[in-house]
Amino acid sequence: MSSDYKLDIVNNQHDPEDPGLNTTISSRLSQERIHNQGMMSINNFTTNAERRALNERFLKANKAAIDDNVSLHVNGEERHHLHGSAKKSGPLVAGTAYCISSCSMIMLNKIVLSSFNFDAGISLMFYQNFISTVVVVLLALSGRISVEKLNWKLVRVWIPVNVIFIGMLVSGMYSLKYINIAMVTILKNVTNIITAIGELYLYRKRQNSKVWTAMFLMIISAVSGGITDLSFDAVGYGWQISNCVLTASYSLTLRWVMDEAKKSTKSGSLNEFSMVLLNNLLSLPFAIILILIFGEWDYVIHANVIKLPIFWVVATASGLLGLSISFTSMWFLHQTGPTTYSLVGSLNKIPISIAGILVFKVPLSISNLFSILFGLFAGVFFARAKMS
Repeated sequence: MSSDYKLDIVNNQHDPEDPGLNTTISSRLSQERIHNQGMMSINNFTTNAERRALNERFLKANKAAIDDNVSLHVNGEERHHLHGSAKKSGPLVAGTAYCISSCSMIMLNKIVLSSFNFDAGISLMFYQNFISTVVVVLLALSGRISVEKLNWKLVRVWIPVNVIFIGMLVSGMYSLKYINIAMVTILKNVTNIITAIGELYLYRKRQNSKVWTAMFLMIISAVSGGITDLSFDAVGYGWQISNCVLTASYSLTLRWVMDEAKKSTKSGSLNEFSMVLLNNLLSLPFAIILILIFGEWDYVIHANVIKLPIFWVVATASGLLGLSISFTSMWFLHQTGPTTYSLVGSLNKIPISIAGILVFKVPLSISNLFSILFGLFAGVFFARAKMS
């Protein structure tokens, strides 16, 4: 439109004073201005509409992003809360499982040996270890756990500690037969004393004054407990002292044997499941030899108690609990640490002692009860001292 207007002026060359020409030019200028304003209005309207549409899309996108962030934040908080709850409840569940397994194992062994009057501790140990071996092998075959492949070199290294392990189990069985559970738990404190002395001479590991004070208190509680024990049995105390020596020897020897055994494996390591399998599997042939030497086989096949189904239920349950102690102790140790594990192990003696006194109706004097409580306190004090 603007180019047409210029051509028209050049061709006609009319006088500027001519009213017709002015009218024509004015009208054309007005039309041009109106057209341009219309086009600008249309363009502005289009631009504004596009901007509004873009703004609306941008606001919607921001709102959706904010909603997603809020949702993710809430879900993240929920997941964090759930994870925190599981993390807090894990040690509690593991510790409870360990304490229940330990208490139940001692109670069931006492029932089998005393209540059923079963006088074949080695045979009971053989049956329990056989059950543990079968369970571990089945778990390994199903892929639930991993164990090292056994070889003669590994077995040869592990045999010495396994012999001590068998002696520890057998002596523990017979001591539990003749002594009440409360006194067994108190006398077990002697194991800590022997272990500490062994660590001092074998590994040059010195203890602080608090530990030695705790051990002195444990000696006093053990002696006073034995003197005031109304159901004192010299044979049972002899078995328990032997058990303390063998248990301390086992813990002191295990460290060296584990280092040597790792050199005999393909992976260069030895996990807890492999050690459980080694201890239980290798104990079976030794147990058979001991059963034949001590004449337990003849006793077992003629005993009336083995004809009772409830006897086998209790004996099998004790075997499963023996294995569960190994698993729950490893689980609890993984969830917490050695210090908490040691402290809970000492505190666990309190409910075991109380349950043993109540269930088996152990005759107590005031002095004997005081000795038991004093021994339990000394055990807890020892664990606290070891922490420091």
